[in-house]
Amino acid sequence: MMLYPAMKDLLKHIPSRYELVNVVACRARRIAREAELEGEPLQEKPVSIAIQEVADGKLEAEAAQQQEEQENQQV
Repeated sequence: MMLYPAMKDLLKHIPSRYELVNVVACRARRIAREAELEGEPLQEKPVSIAIQEVADGKLEAEAAQQQEEQENQQV
């Protein structure tokens, strides 16, 4: 089974597999929450969208962690 994007491509943006899983999971939860609040159906699964954002270089570990911390402070 081939995965796209390839793990080696994802690891160029986030060097640790553990950190990659955490960043993708956090972003996927945020995507799902935003879609639910807006009442907007998603065309793809939130995890797929988050993985693609990492592959495109739109999502990096430090930025994701800072955003998660800000959201936790608001709640």
